[in-house]
Amino acid sequence: MAGLNVSASAAATGRASLASGARQLISDYLELTKPKVQSLLLLTTVTTMEVAGSPPLSKVVLTCLGGYLSAGGAGAINHVYDRDIDAQMARTATRPIPAGRVSPRAGLIYGFVLAALSFLVLSTCVNVLAAVLALGGFVGYVVVYTVWLKRRTPQNIVIGGAAGAVPPLVGWAATRGSLSWTAVYLFAIVFYWTPPHFWALSLLMKDEYARVGVPMMPVVRGERETRRQIVLYTLLLYAVTQLPFCAGGFGGIYLAASMTLGVAFIGGALWLYRRADRRSALRLYLFSLLYLALLFGAMVLDAKL
Repeated sequence: MAGLNVSASAAATGRASLASGARQLISDYLELTKPKVQSLLLLTTVTTMEVAGSPPLSKVVLTCLGGYLSAGGAGAINHVYDRDIDAQMARTATRPIPAGRVSPRAGLIYGFVLAALSFLVLSTCVNVLAAVLALGGFVGYVVVYTVWLKRRTPQNIVIGGAAGAVPPLVGWAATRGSLSWTAVYLFAIVFYWTPPHFWALSLLMKDEYARVGVPMMPVVRGERETRRQIVLYTLLLYAVTQLPFCAGGFGGIYLAASMTLGVAFIGGALWLYRRADRRSALRLYLFSLLYLALLFGAMVLDAKL
């Protein structure tokens, strides 16, 4: 009888271990897609679709699925390519690939499979233009940013940031089947938002980037120049956010929101330039996330009222 109890206990332990391993595996492959980064990409996709028209829920879901697969595939390949430097930084050392829970080969296959599925979903269920644009974002993030620019120039996030600005184009194309100047303006807003957003974060991670030899702006040009660049780009961003209104794409609600949020962003950048401390950098980084969400939300409100 005791032997039966021991066998049952061992079987239960084995099942629990198997379930735990499966959960860890699912969690690891989900982490490879960078879900936290994806949240903003999906936000700009959905809000742009609502600005462009009133698409059915099914099209919104399929577009978001295709966009997530494309960006997730790019994220997985980024994990593979950067595994050497990720292993040396405390913030990233526990990621699935540097920690040894997922092999580089499996991560690479996973990334390309997700990209292929993205193109299949978007081209068959949405339209070919949206699929091609999403594929362009994938190539831009993997080839232009990750492989070519990230380890070569402090302008990596400026040029490579174009990949992260593609979702509004995908959303517009998915809704209307074509592009317009308004879609280009939304692309430009995310493009010019990316440097001050990311450089605020890079000020907090300067020492880690320096240790692994990644030439982020604070490492190569210094913190003071980085803060100056943040101020310049927030000014450029403010100017770019006025273009949709000037072109007649939005009305007074958007104008009021873009001006209020823009002045607040510039004020935060100037505060960081003057104070030059980690707390101000963190506050600006967090505000930049809220800024983009509120700005795109204001676009929808303006378009629907």
